[in-house]
Amino acid sequence: MNEFSNIEKEEVEIFHKKISQNIKKIRKEKNRTQLDLALTIGFNSVTFYTNAENCKKNKHFNLEHIYKISKALEVDICEFFK
Repeated sequence: MNEFSNIEKEEVEIFHKKISQNIKKIRKEKNRTQLDLALTIGFNSVTFYTNAENCKKNKHFNLEHIYKISKALEVDICEFFK
């Protein structure tokens, strides 16, 4: 019934890691710190942002975060999914 029920947890983790790596790469290219970007997109501290960008503690960016990050970095959102 659900065609996605057989997607492995590991596959989803790889997907999240790829997005986080691309965000990190672009953030560094734009000379932005994690703290600066975290505050720009509305976080009160850098903790969640750092964990999501480094795929630690089972944290990852959601679509709203990714959208806000793309706007803050002035980059097409598609760049995070390559």
